[in-house]
Amino acid sequence: MDHYIDLTIRPDPEFPAHQLMSALYAKLHRALVNLYTDCIGVSFPGFNTTPVSIGMHLRLHGSLSSLRTLMETNWLLGMRDHASVTDIQAIPGGAGHRRVFRVQAQSSPERLRRRAMRRHGLSEDDARARIPEAAGRTLKLPFVQLSSRSTGQLSFPLFIEHGPIEQQPVSGRFNSYGLSREATIPWF
Repeated sequence: MDHYIDLTIRPDPEFPAHQLMSALYAKLHRALVNLYTDCIGVSFPGFNTTPVSIGMHLRLHGSLSSLRTLMETNWLLGMRDHASVTDIQAIPGGAGHRRVFRVQAQSSPERLRRRAMRRHGLSEDDARARIPEAAGRTLKLPFVQLSSRSTGQLSFPLFIEHGPIEQQPVSGRFNSYGLSREATIPWF
């Protein structure tokens, strides 16, 4: 993981930046699925938690060959007018490292109850007693809005957390969203 590419959303009066970032990220996800790759990570250098924003900047991390392979596909079709893209560049010296990973909210008590009923054979009343309304947790993290082809889920927020900056890199695999709880990406 010694190279990167920066993609920056261009301001557009017709589409808000978060909508364009979601569209860009959805295209990246489909490309990573089609390539069957687990060696490209992502980060969002402009993310913010107060106020919550994913920002307008998507950074792809990987080896020179893995990023070349990705960019040789036509994954940016339809997005080139909405995003500027740098050439593949070497990671600058002195970069820190951090994990960028997905966080799933347990925000729906009703969904938790249905799951408890299915998994533990609870009645609806027992599930309501065990899981009160207060059990729902909302996240205050940046997210992109996606839909899933594999599950058919029409639209869901993919919450993304950037872990603390670490001194040493950790190698590992990235999922088809370019995220990993184990592997780090260079942070600069």
